[in-house]
Amino acid sequence: MADSEQQQQSGAEFAIQKIYTKDISFETPNSPDIFKQQWQPQINVDLNTNGSTLEDSVYEVVLSLTVTAKLEEKTAFLVEVQQAGIFTIKGITETDLPVMLGSFCPNILFPYAREAVSDLVTKGGFPQLLLAPVNFDALYAQHREKVKEQQATH
Repeated sequence: MADSEQQQQSGAEFAIQKIYTKDISFETPNSPDIFKQQWQPQINVDLNTNGSTLEDSVYEVVLSLTVTAKLEEKTAFLVEVQQAGIFTIKGITETDLPVMLGSFCPNILFPYAREAVSDLVTKGGFPQLLLAPVNFDALYAQHREKVKEQQATH
């Protein structure tokens, strides 16, 4: 059975209302000297997602992405992007809602955040940076396991 048929039978509804940049920052604290160094950066990527209820069946999901590039101990650049979306999600179980907010919606937002990072890095005078795809399903599963472990130890 196709996903759309399952959704129709179950009464599930999903819609993107809006995708937008909530916050954006780009810093090059060691420029212009950093441009004189050979470009072999150490790249660190931090991801975080947060979902909140706006009204009945309407949610905002914010994907926060921080990318830091260092040459030895000096920061070449620091990019912070909060890519957000407003989603209508109806007719799903209470156990499926966290999966939608923590995995499905961030999967939709990530390409927009990746494009923003790439554009900012290039406009900052650095070589293009294309972030690798992220498996939000696996990250969400890891997060759930950590929560279960913390609950078991308390």
